[in-house]
Amino acid sequence: MLKKASNVIVKEDEEEPTTVKEFHVGDLAVYPAHGVGRIESIESRTINGEKHDFYILKILENSMVIMIPTWNVESVGLRNTIDSTQVPEIYDVLRTKKDDIFDNQTWNRRYKEYMDKLKTGSLFDVAEVFRDLFLLKLVKDLSFGERKLLDTAKGLLLRELCTAKNSDEETIWAEIESLFEKPVIESEA
Repeated sequence: MLKKASNVIVKEDEEEPTTVKEFHVGDLAVYPAHGVGRIESIESRTINGEKHDFYILKILENSMVIMIPTWNVESVGLRNTIDSTQVPEIYDVLRTKKDDIFDNQTWNRRYKEYMDKLKTGSLFDVAEVFRDLFLLKLVKDLSFGERKLLDTAKGLLLRELCTAKNSDEETIWAEIESLFEKPVIESEA
């Protein structure tokens, strides 16, 4: 049985109640590795004789449509966009220097690590991937896969920051570039 509590649905038929994030038509949401989209509708479909509700998410960048079961949003990583108060934290991530970025790790190991971070859906992880690859590109040639990851991370970062700050990509990109012109903060790890 599902019970609605404010903006969350609580599943009571399990041993331990779990909460499921609820979205409404028109809400902006982030789907991992695809970016910001808008909930276009909530539809019911019958699959294998069972009725299920789905969020129909349209990705803003490329109009891709994704159907997400309403009960499955947490496991697929669907989340709200960050708000403007979190932008300085993202900028801090971009400014912070990772100690072991220039180690002798092979490109394919870095690629897997970065791909895993992009799949989390966290903008903080996306910012780390972008920062690391952007700085690495300054000292060595990136593999084809790493260049694609850099472009993907840049796009995801730009679009969500534009949404959070209600600004255009050129302005946000100028802000990001300026972060790399200033001295980089040493990480504490």
